[in-house]
Amino acid sequence: MDKILLIEWAELIIPTHSVAEMILRGTVMYLSLFIILRFVMVRQTSTIGIADILVIVVIADAAQNAFAKEYKSITEGIVLVLTIVFWNLFLNWISYRFKVFERLLSPPPLPLIKNGKMNRRNMRREFITEEELRGQLRQQGISELAEVREACLEANGELSVIKTDPPKENSKTPKSKAKPS
Repeated sequence: MDKILLIEWAELIIPTHSVAEMILRGTVMYLSLFIILRFVMVRQTSTIGIADILVIVVIADAAQNAFAKEYKSITEGIVLVLTIVFWNLFLNWISYRFKVFERLLSPPPLPLIKNGKMNRRNMRREFITEEELRGQLRQQGISELAEVREACLEANGELSVIKTDPPKENSKTPKSKAKPS
């Protein structure tokens, strides 16, 4: 019964590893993963497939031991989580404050369609098939490429579309004809 109610307070709260080392490990691993995901992994249209989820899980598992030695205390877990949250907030803040970092940290919109014509080079670069692109257009109520003035793949993987302007009616043509009396 003693084992059920016994709490090892020292083991629970006192770090078994250097807090500075935990911060350094968290920093290096977070920034490394950020660079890998930003520059090596490709952005795709906003669908997340099984392969994408699997990659994230495997990366998290592979990085776990590098983030921290086998830590046991709550304090070490909190320090590591706070380090990761800090870097996430800091990178968001710095990209908001300084345009040069925004361009570096977040990819610019990538044109996929211009004046009804697909940019196959950009589609190939992002591994987007014609059918995937047409599916994204259909979800936005567009059935023909001719309806699209510009479509871009945004940094978050969503497709933004600007439709072509509808033809303007001739203002000299009367809207309704009066009946002769």
